[in-house]
Amino acid sequence: MKADLEALRTRALEEITVLDDLQALEQARVTYLGRKGKVTEILRGLGQASPEERPKLGQLANEVKQAIAERLDERKQVLEAREDALQAEAAALDITLPGRRPQRGHLHPITQVTEEIVGIFQALGFQVATGPDVETEYYNFDSLNTPPDHPARDSHDTFFVQPGVVLRTHTSPVQMRVMEKVQPPVAVVVPGRTYRVDNDASHSPMFNQLEGLLVDEGITFGDLKGTLLHFVQEFFGADTKVRFRPHFFPFTEPSAEMDISCSVCQANGCRVCKHSGWVELLGCGMVHPRVFGYAGYDTEKYTGFAFGMGLDRLAVQRHAINGIGHLFENDLRFLEQF
Repeated sequence: MKADLEALRTRALEEITVLDDLQALEQARVTYLGRKGKVTEILRGLGQASPEERPKLGQLANEVKQAIAERLDERKQVLEAREDALQAEAAALDITLPGRRPQRGHLHPITQVTEEIVGIFQALGFQVATGPDVETEYYNFDSLNTPPDHPARDSHDTFFVQPGVVLRTHTSPVQMRVMEKVQPPVAVVVPGRTYRVDNDASHSPMFNQLEGLLVDEGITFGDLKGTLLHFVQEFFGADTKVRFRPHFFPFTEPSAEMDISCSVCQANGCRVCKHSGWVELLGCGMVHPRVFGYAGYDTEKYTGFAFGMGLDRLAVQRHAINGIGHLFENDLRFLEQF
């Protein structure tokens, strides 16, 4: 038995020394020191030895187990250190590689247009107001003098959330919300998203609009026209042609639509301007006395004007874009141009 233990120690130490991975090392530990390992197998014959030999053989067996365990630990440390070095090398940062410049974002063209237009009106003394996208029919229609049988209140024009609640079809409801809280003089612009059941080259079911309202003593249609002409010259340039056409809106009287010469085709005719050379830019007019009645304003003392423009349409005209859909497709090839 003594010879078997000595031979086992020699063989085990030699084998462990050349093992090359941690999995094989664990297998060697089980083979030699496990409950069913070779050392245990030899010790099962300890009962056949004489009483005088048993203590010496037991001591030798412990020495063999300790030697094998120490060699296993030493080899494990070597293999783990080598594995750590390989992982560190694989994860190392090669500082000789050229750096990757991160892409920088920028404001969406609609946001750019919105901020520029708001800035033009702020320079004239207008303040910015906001309101909810989901609106009641009272603020969206009733308080703006839009009767119950008006076509705009049908489901083919307006998105209904539930009876009496709609996705606002314009930013005009904010006019009433402002007038309910503020006495004249009032001068606000209201940028925001609006929703209508409409979709073609110059319309989108969700679009951005900017509403304007000015109320004070002695305000005339001439003030409205002068304000809008100033805006067009600042935004599109002095060469842009403008025309006003009589129109009807329930919440203004008199009312008009303002057109500008199409910048996409230079007024020669295209699908954006429907081959007319003109693009409807905004609707406007003098605030209807009934609207002032809902707000509680003295109609004998105050007058005012209002206007509303599609910001997406302005972006299309400003940058000569041949379809409003490009603004909502999130195609980087398009957006990176701005």
